[in-house]
Amino acid sequence: MWYYNIMDIINEINQKIAGNIVFYRKQAGMTQAELAEKINYSDKSVSKWESGNGVPDVYTLMQMAKLFKVSLNDLVGEKTAPTVVKEQRTKGLETLIMLLSSGIIWLVATCFFVALQLVMPGAAPWWMVFIYVVPVNAILLIVFACAWKYRLLNFISVTTLIWSALVTFFLTGRALAIAKGWVYRGLWTVFLLGAPLQVLEILWVFFRTSLQHRKHKRLSVNEATEIAETVNTEDGEVESAKDGNE
Repeated sequence: MWYYNIMDIINEINQKIAGNIVFYRKQAGMTQAELAEKINYSDKSVSKWESGNGVPDVYTLMQMAKLFKVSLNDLVGEKTAPTVVKEQRTKGLETLIMLLSSGIIWLVATCFFVALQLVMPGAAPWWMVFIYVVPVNAILLIVFACAWKYRLLNFISVTTLIWSALVTFFLTGRALAIAKGWVYRGLWTVFLLGAPLQVLEILWVFFRTSLQHRKHKRLSVNEATEIAETVNTEDGEVESAKDGNE
């Protein structure tokens, strides 16, 4: 009976550590392969730990704690649930703020459109008000994405800003040309600017990702060195204590 009780306790501990590793790895934005590379293990080992079929040794747990910027107690204790709930609530609040802000912008644009249609109906293509709102909304989302580090949203918003700004410029120039009787046949060439701008954005994202990857790699090497020095120091102290006792 005592054997099964001990096995249950070990399994419970394994599951706690597995849940913490999964949580802190995802919080750090790492895949199993990336974590395995940083601690010099295979992704199969990480998968085994996260499934609760085993636990890393103390040295590896210290490595991961340093990598995740948490204490060893956080990694082996029961502190993930409140943090998960808090993170989910924070993301939900941020999403709500973005939706409300975008909704306010479109509401203001709709009010302008209705007012212009009532005051000066047919004086101009007032429907273009909604076209102007698109780049404005994109700028707002870029600000939020940069503040809250939403990379995908940032990329989509910048792309939307580039092409919506070009569409706005084209439609405005076309409307002015029609009103003044000018020729606007070559106005479509403004869209050619979108191609190099889009390429520059992609290159910037690639460069930023590569730079962050190198930074994390350097940090992981330095942290591993610090951990190794700490472990060696502790081992030396233990050996000295043993010699003293003898």
